[in-house]
Amino acid sequence: QVQLVESGGGLVQPGGSLRLSCAASGFVFSNYVMGWFRQTPGKEREFVAAITWTGSGSVTFYTDSVKGRFTISRDNANNTMYVQMNTLKAEDTAVYYCAAAPRLSSRIYTQQGAYDYWGQGTQVTVTV
Repeated sequence: QVQLVESGGGLVQPGGSLRLSCAASGFVFSNYVMGWFRQTPGKEREFVAAITWTGSGSVTFYTDSVKGRFTISRDNANNTMYVQMNTLKAEDTAVYYCAAAPRLSSRIYTQQGAYDYWGQGTQVTVTV
């Protein structure tokens, strides 16, 4: 049974930091591209970042609005993915979801349709 469980969300002031975690089970973690998406009420779920594993290292992708502020990483030994979020802004407020997709060349990993498995989400609120 596949499970993705996010943690680490919360309330933070603008300029602050949070680290989200995604604990995975039920599939071969190292064979999957892992991604973070976020969603606010009334809007489509949007891509934040993704990370794949080539066997010798990771390749990462970010949406432009988080480049230089967010860092995605993965720990294949512990089946866990992270995103370190620094210099948070009010517009980063959203429910953050982790997702998993098999490594297939036909998939576009910035699109939610590429992902087979999803977590339940964790709320991040950036406010004074």
